[in-house]
Amino acid sequence: MYHIMEALGARVYIKDGKVVKVEDTKLEYCPIYDKHRGIKKIDKDKIRENIEFRIKEFGLFTKNRKVIEDKYIVPFGASEILMSALKHKALDCAVVVADCAGTVITSNPYLVQGLCGRISGIIKTYPIKEVIERIEKHGGYVLNKDTAEINQFEGVKKAIELGYKRIAVTVTNSKDAKKIKSLENGDIKILTFGVHLINIDKIEHFDIITACASKKTREVKPKLQIGKTIPIFALTDFGKNIILERVKDLDNVLITLEKLPVLSENQPKPLL
Repeated sequence: MYHIMEALGARVYIKDGKVVKVEDTKLEYCPIYDKHRGIKKIDKDKIRENIEFRIKEFGLFTKNRKVIEDKYIVPFGASEILMSALKHKALDCAVVVADCAGTVITSNPYLVQGLCGRISGIIKTYPIKEVIERIEKHGGYVLNKDTAEINQFEGVKKAIELGYKRIAVTVTNSKDAKKIKSLENGDIKILTFGVHLINIDKIEHFDIITACASKKTREVKPKLQIGKTIPIFALTDFGKNIILERVKDLDNVLITLEKLPVLSENQPKPLL
């Protein structure tokens, strides 16, 4: 069994806390990794080094996994936005994906930040008992403790069964977003947050999206935009209001009116 995570455009295979395989990537440059890790040219060795750093420092894919964090990694990341929205009670819970546990439901903002702030796109994972117990201790509900299944639709269904009404869910494609939105009714409101959207061919049924290194995401007409290099876009009023909850926790924020999207020259290369 392997944990499989997509990072910097490549699939990375991890077993027993070791990176065992890194596939080829089409991505050559990412401004976030340049800023935070000084990576000017992405290749398989740099990707391996980055994942090994995350394993060593934060325990990803191991029984030593840190699950709680109250500091932000970037001002406006998916985990940071959800953390603030939960703190300010704009959302009741979030349905997220965690290595070693799969789909997790929680109302704890710091568990969301701890589980999601350091990961990329988790494709497959297997259960690690110590991590699951730590998640549960901090108010997380693991959808399937035996298999660490990743199933965001079933996660939202379970969140509704648990009594949550304003539910955020991270999702990686329009098909799943549409299916999840079908669970909304007069009492249930679901925020679909599109993450890890490289190579996506359709942008529909999302409230918020991260642009990643995706060409398609940069063609949307958003209601609100955060950032210009790897932007986050609110596509609905619900999404806009949730992003504004994050603004409440930050200083030195400039708000202005522009025709969106507005992109800097410093984009990921190439856009996929």
